[in-house]
Amino acid sequence: MCKTKKATDASEPRPVLSRSQRTRPSHSPGAQSSSLSHSAIPSSSNPTSDLYTSSLSYTKATSSGTGTSISSRTSLSSLRESLPENPHIYHVSEIRAATNNFLAKRYSSSSSASTAACWRCNLRGRDTVVFQRKFRHKIQTSQLKERLSVICRSHHMSIIKLLGASVSGDHIYLVYEFVEGSNLVDCLRNPRNPSFTVLSNWMSRMQIATDLAHGIDYVHNKTGLNLSIVHNHIKSSSIIVTEPSFNAKICHFGTAQLCGETEEEVAVETDTSKRDTEIEEITEEANATSLRKLKRSDSGDRQFEGVRGYMSPEFRSSGVATQKSDVFSFGVVVLELFSGEEALKYRFDKKTGNFVRTSLMDTAEAATAEGSDGLRRWIDRRLNDSFPVDVAQKMIRLALDCVHVDPDKRPDMGRVAGKISKLYLESKKWSDNVNIPTGISVSLAPR
Repeated sequence: MCKTKKATDASEPRPVLSRSQRTRPSHSPGAQSSSLSHSAIPSSSNPTSDLYTSSLSYTKATSSGTGTSISSRTSLSSLRESLPENPHIYHVSEIRAATNNFLAKRYSSSSSASTAACWRCNLRGRDTVVFQRKFRHKIQTSQLKERLSVICRSHHMSIIKLLGASVSGDHIYLVYEFVEGSNLVDCLRNPRNPSFTVLSNWMSRMQIATDLAHGIDYVHNKTGLNLSIVHNHIKSSSIIVTEPSFNAKICHFGTAQLCGETEEEVAVETDTSKRDTEIEEITEEANATSLRKLKRSDSGDRQFEGVRGYMSPEFRSSGVATQKSDVFSFGVVVLELFSGEEALKYRFDKKTGNFVRTSLMDTAEAATAEGSDGLRRWIDRRLNDSFPVDVAQKMIRLALDCVHVDPDKRPDMGRVAGKISKLYLESKKWSDNVNIPTGISVSLAPR
């Protein structure tokens, strides 16, 4: 909010000058800038900056509340940095300079998809990660700026912030803030030491599941942008785990909208409506057949948008990403989180000589059918059988509901986040009860 001169004079404290100081002319740069605040300073500058500087120096010299003033300014600056800022439209020359013309060593993190190149670099004084992606549908610059401003307005502690983008030909470069941490794949499965994991207790995994649920719920329902946002890149390699509290952050927020990955749904609906209005003689059966052919024609190109094991059945057949397909991917990640196993793997059968496909959904369903004993064998053994069995049963059952074959029977992420929060509190209560009390000394000597 802009201040008038009277409001500025009333709000900013000023030192009381003696009579000699009033008559003595001042030749300091501060005085000159103060006297020229209405004539020489452009309208875009802040006319109260010098008054604030003089009042701050006066406060340091005469007041004893210096610590309070400095600490309040520090807290305000940290709060300002955490709030969403205006998106940056980077010129491709900035991206080229920061990545040494794309010859710099690529960032070795599996959070980047197999089809996206990734570099860690410094852009405009900030530590960033740049992802190179190809447009699925060409977007005009004005439309890109509009979408970018809408997406960058979102802010959540479980989502890695999108700072801006750059466009060059058929490619778009998405610039995200760099977050120190490791992806969930490396936390769960260390190839050098398979028996070790940093997520060695139940509460660390419940913390990750809770953060993911609330982050995706925010993307789907709570951005306040009147826009149906689909993530479309939810997988264990796109989740960064930070220390020391093992909080989870979701990568690639806004990629689906900015790369045109959600345009296919609009195109299918538009073509279907045109077909219904122009050809009224066509039967419903023939219309359904033609619609299925339309979806299948693009499915070959859309297969590369997902990762095997995380794609819902309807996404594999149509290539259209929806919020329900995000729910499916979230359910797979939860099963992977608590079992420690890969979402989909193949093992060689010596009897038949073929590879047998094994999915977490099948093994989890079989484990829950066997009851608590089967579930305890299915849960990651590196937890040392130390977890609340009733909470684990509810958690796995909720994950299986998320991976239901019928998308209409999958729960909404708002409902999922509420249930997981309740299970987190139950787990916290269990954890507090099983912890060994400290500060108690035991003596075995006779008294």
